[in-house]
This record gives sequence, C-alpha cells and structure tokens, in this order.
Amino acid sequence: MAELESLTDRERQVLAAVIETYIATAEPAGSQTVARRSALGISPASIRSTMSDLEAKGYLYHPHTSAGRIPTDRAYRVYVDAIVRQRPPDPQSMETLEVELAGAGIGAASEELLRRAAQVLGILTQELGVAVAPALEEIVLERIDLVGVSAERVLLVFNLQSGTVRTIFVRVPCAVDPAQLDEVGRILNERLGGLTLRAIRTSVGDRLRDAATTSEAAELLDIILAEGEGLFDLQEPAEAMVLGSASALADQPEFASQERMRSLLTLTERREALRDALAARRREGLVVTIGGEHGDPGLAGFTLVTSTYRRAGATGVIGVLGPTRMPYDKIIGLVEHTGRLVEGLLQ
Repeated sequence: MAELESLTDRERQVLAAVIETYIATAEPAGSQTVARRSALGISPASIRSTMSDLEAKGYLYHPHTSAGRIPTDRAYRVYVDAIVRQRPPDPQSMETLEVELAGAGIGAASEELLRRAAQVLGILTQELGVAVAPALEEIVLERIDLVGVSAERVLLVFNLQSGTVRTIFVRVPCAVDPAQLDEVGRILNERLGGLTLRAIRTSVGDRLRDAATTSEAAELLDIILAEGEGLFDLQEPAEAMVLGSASALADQPEFASQERMRSLLTLTERREALRDALAARRREGLVVTIGGEHGDPGLAGFTLVTSTYRRAGATGVIGVLGPTRMPYDKIIGLVEHTGRLVEGLLQ
C-alpha cells in the first residue's frame, strides 16, 4: 500500500513498537519505554529521532502534557492493513465461545444466539460486543397462515426460511369464514411463497391482482393489499441490533473522563448511529473501521471490528466496538472466529 511504501524499514519497526507500547500501557509512548519494551536493537536517541519523523508524517502526535507520543488513526490503519499479524484465538477463548454459544441450544432463535455471542465476545476482548441480525427483507417467505381470532381481526403468521416467525393482525369488517381464510392462505402461498420479503414488498400488488376465486376471498385480499408494502416490512429497527455489556469497556482508561464516558453512553442509549454502521457492513466480510474513518462524529473515537455471518441467504454482522487503542491482532482473530461459529450454529 502507498502509505507503507512511504515509510522506511526503521520507521515501520518504530511505528509498530510505539503502537504496541501504547496499546499495552495506555500511556503516551516515550523513546525510553519503547526501547525497553521492544527488541529493535537501536538506541533511545535513534528511536526518538524516528518518532519525530513519524510525527511529521502524520502517524504520531505529541500530547502537550507528555513527552511520549500517541498513534493517529492513520497509524492504526497502516498497522492493521500491513504490519500486524492476526492471531488465532487461544484454545481457552475458543472453548469459552463454543460452550457459551452451544448453551443457546440446538435450533435456538437467532436473537438468543446473537445475544450470547455479543456478550461473550465483549468479555473475551474487554470491548463492547455488538451484533446485528440479518435483514428480514433478504429472507425467503416459506408460508403464511391465516387465523381468525375474532369477528374483527385476522392473524397473519409469517413463517420465514431462517426459522423466524412474525405475526401481524389485520382488521376485517366482519368474521371471515374459515374456508375463505384457507382459500386466501392458498393464494398467498402460491403467489408469494419462495420469494424474499423485499421481492414481495415491491411486487405484491401485481402478484395478487385478480387472484381470488370468490367474492369473499377477493374482499380479504383487497384488505391485505390496502395495507400495502408495510404489511411485509416485518423487522423493527430496535430488534435488529444486540449489544453486550458495556461495563468492561467503561473500565478502560479512555473513558476515565466524563466527556468520553458520555460519548460511550450516548452510543449505547441512542443506538441509531451504531445500528446504521453495523447494517452497512452486511455484505463486506471482515471490516475494521478506525476513528475518523466512520464519517460520524459520534464514532470518531472508536474502532469497530466486525465479521459477517450468513443464514438462509441473508447476512448479519457480529463484532466489537472499542477505543482505537485495542489489541488488533487478538481481536480481529476472535471476531472472525465468532462469525464462523455463529454461522455454523445457525445453519
């Protein structure tokens, strides 16, 4: 990459050592500390000179209260893309993940599995575990059942390929004969079964037009059509995202100040920005977004590491959110492994 090519071998080595020192200590890295903690084989004076060059190139900055330096977002990007070597999870972490996720039970609802995954991933990484379920609009409708529950309401039961079930009540002017409910159910399943919810929403009018064989069935189909695309928009935004516990993340030095703690609380309480950032990653595999790369001021002080998983042709996201100072080598491996585990269990 062009960023890496602009650095000399010594600059790359010193940059990696500064980043790893800062990740380990949470303190601005001074040349003496870097020399002591790393095996660079060069003097503190040479390290100090190289750090000055890296600062001039925009990879480090110099807090006015300290003699040490802190990596910039640009430095972390070079580190993640071209320097750090991803570590596979250690056996104990893999066992913990497998035991916790298996505890959800065979055929567990995806919501319960994601909740467990986000929780245990947050504990293992000491960050905030996050997950977003597959968009229901990408999932295939297997069957619709119609149940008359009163003289004024009919219950539509949507059975989706992922094992997810959603129900919606539709108001009717009078009680509907069970035979007509069966007839409308047959029509809906013949015309809409096997399609994704997205495809249904965009074509339901054309697919159901002139489909009824009786006037009673036509009346009920007209009521369903009057509900429009909204009837097949089954996923509430609030249920699309899962957060683990923020307690471990809140204990990190970055959140010692009230301002930084407030930014963390804002993210967890007003979830729109984080939910949108996760949803945008549904087709991207393993992704690491650092600080200002988010393009959202509310996420500017954070790194988001996520991996996708698939279920029934739809894609969800699992990962962690933490400060830009995080052990990338460990966390990337854990997130990727967790994504594979979740996908395997959901299959």
